[in-house]
Amino acid sequence: MSEVDDRLIVALDVSSRTEAQNLVEQLDDSVSFYKIGYQLFYAGEGLAFGKELIAAGKKVFFDLKLFDIENTVEKAVVALAQTGASFLTVHAYPKVMGAAARASAGSDLKILGVTVLTSYDDDDMMNAGYDRDVAGIVGLRAHQAGLVGIGGVVCSAFEAGMVKTLMKPDMAIVTPGIRPQGASTDEQKRSMSPSEALAQGATHLVVGRPITAEQSPKAAAQLIRVDMNAATQIV
Repeated sequence: MSEVDDRLIVALDVSSRTEAQNLVEQLDDSVSFYKIGYQLFYAGEGLAFGKELIAAGKKVFFDLKLFDIENTVEKAVVALAQTGASFLTVHAYPKVMGAAARASAGSDLKILGVTVLTSYDDDDMMNAGYDRDVAGIVGLRAHQAGLVGIGGVVCSAFEAGMVKTLMKPDMAIVTPGIRPQGASTDEQKRSMSPSEALAQGATHLVVGRPITAEQSPKAAAQLIRVDMNAATQIV
């Protein structure tokens, strides 16, 4: 698979192994990287299915947003690192990121700090008790992620350019909320097209329903890859 292919991560936001397997089979060789989040993981299927994907040569991103005391986070990260997964999310709080960084040391697992969800805007941050806007929180968390030394962050494409200036060049900037031009934004408040997100500095794009809810997921993924290629020369 090409570099652009590896930048596309398809979210397996389904409730059963059967549904997930069906999507992977439909996508065939058009996708090499899959995200497994709460829905599939907590249905009791996600961990085992993730291991199967890894054994089959695919990359897996466990999007579990770990947030707990340092000892608990360390033990969870050690266990997940042993699966061979590529990415794992934790909440972007310094102690949590530090614990995850220590636990993943020496493995191939890249820890990503979740900054602000793409379904949140400035009003949501105020209602949650923060005295900074979205950009302020994302910038702070990205800076802290760089200091701690984790693998990257999750943020919207709107903050990707700023984040790129705050972190080391080898750190990942993973952007959810990606929507092709003309597609429904659903609950996303800060969404962007694939080519726009890459041009802003994103290193990986997470795409769910614009691929998985389509009649032909493979065709939808291929169209998104075409759009991604449009940004390749300027990323």
